Parts: sequence; structure tokens; C-alpha cells
Amino acid sequence: MNTDFRYTDETFADIQLLRYRLNSFENLTLQQKKYIYFLSKATLFGRDITFDQFGAYNLRIRKVLETIYTDQTIDHTTEEFLQLETYLKRVWFSNGIYHHYGCNKFAPNFTEAFLLDCMTKVTATRLPLKEGQTVTELFEEIRQIIFNPEVQPKRVNKADGEDLVKTSACHFYEGVTQQEAEHFYDEKKKMSAADSEPLSFGLNSTLTKKNGQIAEDVWCMTGRYSKAISQIIYWLEKARTVAENDLQKDIIKLLIKYYEVGDLRYFNEYCKKWVSCLDGKVDFINGFIEVYGDPLGLKGSWEGLVEYVDEEATHRTTIISQNAQWFEDHSPVDPLFRKKQVKGISAKVICAAMLGGDEYPSTAIGINLPNADWIRAEYGSKSITISNITDAYDKAARGNGFREEFIIDKNTLELVNLYSDALDNLHTDLHECLGHGSGQLLPGTDPDALKAYGNTIEEARADLFGLYYVADEKLVELGLTPDAKAYHSQYYTYMMNGLITQLVRIERGHQIEEAHMRNRALIARWCLEHGDAMKLIKLNGKTYLEISDYPQLRHLIARLLAEIQRIKSEGDYEAARSLVEQYAIKVDPILHEEILRRYERLHIAPYKGFLNPRLQPIFDANGEIIDIEPYYGESYAEQMLRYSTEYGTLI
Repeated sequence: MNTDFRYTDETFADIQLLRYRLNSFENLTLQQKKYIYFLSKATLFGRDITFDQFGAYNLRIRKVLETIYTDQTIDHTTEEFLQLETYLKRVWFSNGIYHHYGCNKFAPNFTEAFLLDCMTKVTATRLPLKEGQTVTELFEEIRQIIFNPEVQPKRVNKADGEDLVKTSACHFYEGVTQQEAEHFYDEKKKMSAADSEPLSFGLNSTLTKKNGQIAEDVWCMTGRYSKAISQIIYWLEKARTVAENDLQKDIIKLLIKYYEVGDLRYFNEYCKKWVSCLDGKVDFINGFIEVYGDPLGLKGSWEGLVEYVDEEATHRTTIISQNAQWFEDHSPVDPLFRKKQVKGISAKVICAAMLGGDEYPSTAIGINLPNADWIRAEYGSKSITISNITDAYDKAARGNGFREEFIIDKNTLELVNLYSDALDNLHTDLHECLGHGSGQLLPGTDPDALKAYGNTIEEARADLFGLYYVADEKLVELGLTPDAKAYHSQYYTYMMNGLITQLVRIERGHQIEEAHMRNRALIARWCLEHGDAMKLIKLNGKTYLEISDYPQLRHLIARLLAEIQRIKSEGDYEAARSLVEQYAIKVDPILHEEILRRYERLHIAPYKGFLNPRLQPIFDANGEIIDIEPYYGESYAEQMLRYSTEYGTLI
């Protein structure tokens, strides 16, 4: 193992790359290591799917840029080439030409003439030319997409009053309007209303319109993305041979069947078995999962994660999950919307071993699955907090001056420094373990009733649940917080982020687009407006958050949680729309400019992402694997080019 480990790596544009370490990987058995290795291969083969889902031209543009970048006949020292290199690195990071968080199209800082000149200099057969296509024709195909800011400007458009399908560049729909897509799936739901189990209609397909007929092009081994899915299946089969127990083998078998035919009934069966599998040290996520990338909240972006349990840290989440019924019973929401019996809540702290698709290079720090409300209600959910990712974030941020710049005074800074890391993890645990799994829909409520606002409302609901309980004396009683005032740290940093510091991730003149950012803004701005527990003040020309009454702030959080849960439970679209449009989107340009100037002086990249370790099998003389060793020395460009070569299936 490489002992010269550094958490931080290169920085470009608004991105800093970090590395995560596979803590205690060497203590795993050979069988567990091989299981992780084969699952990791299945994870990396989904990369091209995510690229294509995030934009119809992404794969072709990536191939063109990589061909130029690796061509030795082109001068690599000119300013335009260096700008093309930065653009390519952004494309790699975001799985396409749209910002991974804000969804806006990147502006290239090289010219059309330079790109065309480079394309004519490289060997034409290395370019992704269609049959009979010339280099000039390929250039014309991608020119407007790259350089014209008016052509497909956003990957996911959420602007109220617009056709969200037509104005979004994500590649989930072809030739259909928002109205047509919504009608198509509404009809499917009506036709299946009598079925015993709901299906996640639209989750694994592209909705197309050909010759006036609307149909689904299913993502499976015999449909769209077949080349990538065939490779995923191959490595899942290999993983199945070294799984830790029979239930894991059955889970993989169901997932393979789902990939083979694309039938969502198999996905339901897979989810039910997966959520019940609590034995074994190794687990994984692989498939079309989160719907944030679809403006209608239906289509699942492909993602992969391979993980193994962090035994020591899991003690915390075990305590939380064991007390899930207590938290549900004492929630400040209307009893009508609470679960009478909480089922199957399980939570672990894990180490990520491989990230893929929509979880790479930028990744979540906590995950709760499955997403289907009815499965959560009937079978429960599994939650994870990713300890080696949060550890990398914490170590990389030490001493960067961020807290000193934005926290109001020395006493609050000391409080945050003392408790923040632990309370951040605890809030994530509460959000994932309990928040997403709490509450219930009223009978007859469509889980997709909130439409484009559903993701923001759901994230707000889980965050509010965590915020409410992170301040509860029950956590002191359970030994999860050191004292009754430790929560002040979490309240301060959360509200400061929602009101002030997350603005560093928004470009000048833009509004808030991403669901998690909208959720934080909604909570903080609503609490600011509905009480006097906190306020924004000016000190020496700088804006700070001042919190004067933490108990009152908790009371406001309880009120908002109750309303958000009502909206979710009843499917109150208009109330969801009103909250999100009023509190979650707009940006004060004067405050925004101030915060950006202050942040720019710190020279910190606002976005972080990760390089994967390279898992290297060690073979004996007979070609049998005798060990797997993580290697941390691969550069960003080396890793991305290797992935395009080894795992490129769709271009």
C-alpha cells in the first residue's frame, strides 16, 4: 500500500480534487476483497451511461476532447490548449458539459477556430465519426452545443411556467413535451392502480416520440445502453461467486434479471431483498437510482457505490436505528402523518471502496434507499454515512480560513470548532437513517404529486427531522451528544450555510437550482422570516448571522417540519410550489456579490470531488488472485483517460 498519502490533489476552475483512503481494507478477508474488486468493476462500467443521460452530445464531445488532449502533434503549451484542458477536466468531473451542481453549460475559453484546427490535425479515425461523416461535419454537429450559450443551456431546468422537458438538455426524453410525458405516466399509473405493488414508472427508460407515437426505450441488456449493461452484468456475475452469503447472491441474481429484461417488477423484488440484507461486511449500490437529474423527478441517473462497514463508527447509527420508533412517536408532526409502526430501519457507517456514475467524482456523504415510499413503509430502508469521505473533507479543510471569515465571533467559532465535525456527522445520520424513512403518505396520495418540487421538499423534510432531533435531550441520554447545548454548533453552521455561505457555489447573476441547496435556503430563510431567533447583521461592512435564541429556532424548525410533512403526506402541490418559489430560489445580488468577494480572497475551490483508489489484483503463479491492493498515486488525467479506455462502451 502507498504510505505517502495526501488527501488533497489538483485544483482547476471551481473544483478541488481530494482522495479518500480505504481504512482497514487490509484487514478484510481475501473473499471480501475480491467481492469488492468485482463489484468495483461493475461500478466503473456504468460511467458512459451517466455521461449519455446527462446530455445527448456528452460522449461525442468527451471523445473529441480526449483525442485532442492525447495527440502529441498538437502544441500543449499554448493558452488555448490549456483552456481546452481545463474544459475537458470539467467535462470529466461533471459527466458532461453541464455543471454538476448548478446544471448550467460550461463556457469554453477557447475558440471555435482552435477546436476545428485541432480536429483537423488529429488522426481522423480516432475521432467519433459516424459512418460517412467528415471531420468538418462532426465539428458542425458539436459546435453549437459547445459554443452557443442559447443552445441547450441547462441540463435540468426547474423554472416555473416553462416546459421543463423541452428546456432541459438531459437525455431522458426525445421529441416529447412535458405535458406529453406527464400524461403518458399518469395513464400508466391509472392502468396499474389495482396492482398489488406500485412500480416506479419511467425510472429506467428514455421516453421517445417517433412517427407520432410515444414509447419507452428501456435501459436493459436488450435495449438502450446494452453494451454497458452487458459488462455490468458480467462483473456482477463474477461478484456473485464470492459474495459473503446466500442472500447477497440472491440480491445480485435479481439485479441481473432486472438488467437483462428491464422489468420494474424485478427492481421491486431486488429492493425488497436488498433492504433486508443486514449481514455481511460488504454492500453496494448499482443502478438507475436518484431522480434529481430529471426535471420531472422520474428518471433514475445511473450510479454505483461499493462499500464496507466501518465497525467502530457504526455504533452511533445502530443506537439511532434501534430508537427509530421513539423518534417517530415524538416527532412534532401531526400524528395522522406519523408511522404507527416503523419497520426495517437500518443504518451503518461505511467506507467507500469505489465511486461510479452519478456518485463520481462528486459524491454524497450519506445515502438512504430505496426511494419508493411504499417499500420504505412496508419493508424499511437502509441508510449509510460514508466515514472516509467525510474524513477526507474534514482533513482537507483544516486551516483554510473559511470559518474564521464567516462565523460572527470568537465564542461561536470556538463552539463550532469544538462540536461541528461530530454534529455534522450526527445530523447526516439523523437525516439519512430517520428523516427520509419517517412519516407516511395518506392513502391515495400519489408519491409523485409534488412533481418538480418533490426533491426539494423531500430533502427539506429529512434535514428538518435531523435538525429538530439533533437538539433533543434524548441524544444526550443516548450518549450521542456530549451536552444539551452542542446542537448550537449545528444550528449555526446550517443556518449560516443556507443564508450566506452556500452562495459561493452560485455564479453571479444565477439563481439556486440544485435541490439540496434549495432545501437549505428554504429552511433558513423561512426561519429567518417567521421569528426573531436569528438575524443577519453588518459588522465592519460584512454580513454575519447572529442567533440569539436557539430554543426558539428549534420551535420554528418544528413548525416547518410539521408543514413540510403535511405537504408530503397530502401531496399538496400548490403549497410545495409556494414554499419553494418564495424561499428556495431567488438570490439577493448585493449579498451574493459580497459573499463571493470575501470567499475569493480565501482562494478555496467551492466544489470538491474525489479520485478513486485503483484496486490492483495480485496474482500467484497460476493466475489466481491472492490479494487486492489499493493504489493512490494515479493522477486525475490518468484516471479519467484510463476509465475512458477500459470502461468506454458507448462511444
